[in-house]
This record gives sequence, structure tokens and C-alpha cells, in this order.
Amino acid sequence: MLWLIFSVISYLFFALASLGDKIVLARSPKPATYVFYVGIFGFFVLGLLLFFEIPFPNEIAFWLLLINGFTYIFSLYALFSALEKFEVSKVVPTVGATQPIFVLFLTWLYKGPQTLGMTEFLAYALLFLGSIIISVEKDDQVTEEFISLTFLASFLFSLNFIFSKLIFMEFDSSSFIPGFFWMSIFSGVIVLSGLLIKSFRNNVFLKEKIEKKTGLIFLAAQGAGGVANVTQNLAIQMVPVCYLAIMNSIKGVQYVFLFLITLFVSLYFPKILKENFSKGAIIQKTISIIMIVLGLVLLTLCI
Repeated sequence: MLWLIFSVISYLFFALASLGDKIVLARSPKPATYVFYVGIFGFFVLGLLLFFEIPFPNEIAFWLLLINGFTYIFSLYALFSALEKFEVSKVVPTVGATQPIFVLFLTWLYKGPQTLGMTEFLAYALLFLGSIIISVEKDDQVTEEFISLTFLASFLFSLNFIFSKLIFMEFDSSSFIPGFFWMSIFSGVIVLSGLLIKSFRNNVFLKEKIEKKTGLIFLAAQGAGGVANVTQNLAIQMVPVCYLAIMNSIKGVQYVFLFLITLFVSLYFPKILKENFSKGAIIQKTISIIMIVLGLVLLTLCI
């Protein structure tokens, strides 16, 4: 049950972080630059060495951490590239709506087909369908670029999800700190190594005038993203492997938060962010929210 609580909390903060990312990307930094600064924030976990004795990863964990780091950095780049070009209320739900399928498929590859009870299956179906419905709109201009970027981000985030679980399993299953520490460090090292590539280095150190307000929004977004990462990884560490796809389908909660927050900001602070919501879209999203809430209620009855 605790993993479910941490999952819901993480998706609230992911929604806040996504909104902040969209606002910042609309004002100046390029996706590559943004990925770099998000990645190096991972080095803040070095402070944990003052309080914990953290073991070195074994050979299997090392390779898992390396692959996980690359999938995380490239998934961020794909996501930020999509956010730079398309509306946040369309990108984030589309990325997340397809993730449960990828996670379910990857889990089956790793553990074989998992049997779900009728209530669990119904909860999964409601959460998944609610996520799909909340992400689709009548007037959507679905371009090849939109599909490519969002599906790539979705697949890479799904891989990252699975590898994170495998990494936690390689360390002491009762301890969260070692796995989280090394995942953050590897992501930071990988993004730093990107500076060896001239085009990436030029993007990162490109002199752009960034407003003070934009810098504050960036810091707030990274703070929200940090809380989201910690709570989601806590949930991943706790959840049984057979529940990984169900946990990922809870991502629909993030779209509920994102829709409500975006609607509020668009109505009351249009200078910061303005997105258009028709009456039909609001009704559609309300129906999907009801489905997601029902799915969560059913899920709490299963665990």
C-alpha cells in the first residue's frame, strides 16, 4: 500500500515539474542545455555520503546503472524536445498513456506473463483507458514529429522504469539509498561526458540572456522534479515486479494534476502560460478523471 501512496505523491510533483519545464523551455534554453542542467543536479546526492555508508555496485549492477543512465538522459532529451515544440497538456499525457503498454511488455520479457486477478485487471484497464482519453483531443494535429518524439520518450522512460527496479534488486532489497545514489551519480557522469561532443558542448555553453524569473522557475521545477524522483524510486523499490505495469498505469493521476494546474494557471496567470480548453475538452477530461479515480479505488482494494 505504501508504494501506491508514494506513486501518487510522485505524480503530483512530476506534474508541477512538467509545467515548469514547459515554461522554461518556451523562454530560452534548448533541450540539450536543459538535459545537462537536470543531469548534473544528480550530483547533489553526494551529500548522502556524510550520513550513509554506500556500497560500490557489483559488475551486474554497474552495467545496469550504465544502461539506466543512458536511457534516462535520452528519455529526458526526447521529452524536452517534445515540450519545446508542443503543448505540455498534450505531450505529457501522450508519453504516459503508452508507457503502461511498454512496461507490461518489458515486464513479460523479464518475468514471463503475469496473471492478474479480475479486480486488478479492471483497475489497470480503467487507469490505462482514463490516461488515453485524457490525452486525446478532437482538434489535435498529430504530426509524425509529435508521434516520434513522444513514443521515443515513452519507450525510453519505460526502459528506465524496468532498469531502476532491477538495480534496486541488485542492492540490498530493504535499502533504498544505495540504488538511488548510484543511479543519480551515473546519470550525472553520463551527461557530463556529453561535453566531449562539440555540438552538445556548444549548446550547453551558448550565451543566452535568461530572465531572473525564468531561473527561479527552473529551480522550482528541479525541486519538484527532485521530490518526484525520490518518491517514485521509493515506490519502484517497494512494488512487487508483477505490479510494475499497474504502478505505471497510475501515471494517469499525473495528467489529472497537470490538467487542473494548467487550467488554473491559464485562467489566472495567462502571461506565464496560456493553453486553450474547450467545453468539450473539459467534459472529456472530467470523464477520464472519474475513470482514473475509480481505477485507484479498485487498486486499493487489491493490495
